Amino acid sequence: MINLAYKDISHTLGKFLVTAMGVGMLLGIVMIMIGVYRGMIIDAQVLINDTQADLWVVQQDTLGPFAEASRLHEDFKNSLKTIEGIDKTAALTFQNLQLPQKGSTIRVVAVGYDPFGEISPLNPARLISGRELQRNHYEMVVSFKTGFKTGDKIRLGRDLYTVVGVSKGAVSSGGEPLVFISLKDAQQLQFLYSNARIRNDRARGFKNADAHMVNTIIATLKPGYNGDKTAAYIRQWKHKSVYTQSQQKEILTQNLIKMASKQIGMFTFILVIVSTIIIALIIYTMTLEKMKEIAIMKLIGIPNMVIIKMIVQETLLLGFLAFIFGNIFSHLIYGKFPKHVVLEVTDAWMLFIVVIVASVLASISGIRKVLAADPASAIGG
Repeated sequence: MINLAYKDISHTLGKFLVTAMGVGMLLGIVMIMIGVYRGMIIDAQVLINDTQADLWVVQQDTLGPFAEASRLHEDFKNSLKTIEGIDKTAALTFQNLQLPQKGSTIRVVAVGYDPFGEISPLNPARLISGRELQRNHYEMVVSFKTGFKTGDKIRLGRDLYTVVGVSKGAVSSGGEPLVFISLKDAQQLQFLYSNARIRNDRARGFKNADAHMVNTIIATLKPGYNGDKTAAYIRQWKHKSVYTQSQQKEILTQNLIKMASKQIGMFTFILVIVSTIIIALIIYTMTLEKMKEIAIMKLIGIPNMVIIKMIVQETLLLGFLAFIFGNIFSHLIYGKFPKHVVLEVTDAWMLFIVVIVASVLASISGIRKVLAADPASAIGG
């Protein structure tokens, strides 16, 4: 039997392919948006995974240190270490900074930690040049995204920092590049006021700022100890909020990424609907263009199901080609986005199923037109 869909498409192959490419670009954007969401999930967990901490201790009744502000006394890390089951502890600070870069600035998140401490948030495997911090002052490890190289000088406040290392892949929960400085430098930048502010506060009778503050204290457990039980003990007797590694990840995904995921989901849904409508309009237009031929086919006795099969095949082929072009388009451009984009095969297959279902629904407009075609119009026409 002659394949009517093949014969029909071969007459307008160029137009058909261009149309598929246009729809494919829309589907490619859908894949990119899904990839952005996947990248956000991965970025949110980078620092948590790199520290490999079992417990995150923060200010009482807060979701710190990422979802909410948190302040603790640095010496609490010593008290924490006296608790049964605690192995190692470390104090960390986090703050947003604007690094000067060729006449402009670049936004980063600075992580302050003790270079001689028991736990380091800097994963040595991420270093692509240079070394880790080895001094308590004026050294910095930067992300390669900042454009700085080993040996460069960066001014922060009144001090000059030397870049001693360059890392790759270290990002904050929001996707900004991470830079690492010593805890003492971080405390001076975050918690100490300028000389003028200190003099003004003294004149007002206020006490000086306490520089020995941190945003969180992380801890690892000795083998055989349960994280949930240890966290419950700290909450009860030390009056702090404590989160296990899994709980901290859940906070990040539920509190920081929840709104962004809803927004991405809404845009993705709209783009899929738009793609379905476009495919439906294209199939409807193609059906209108060959209404005379369809009337002749019905006049000579070709069953409606054969003609409907042609319409469905054309629609499915259009959707399939659009999906292929969308995949090619997304893989060509995803690396150009400033945000981390992760394209996964499972997401592509899910989108493929959606496209096929959408194509079948889109073919309904053409099918209705075929069923309404009058064979007599072939004679009068």
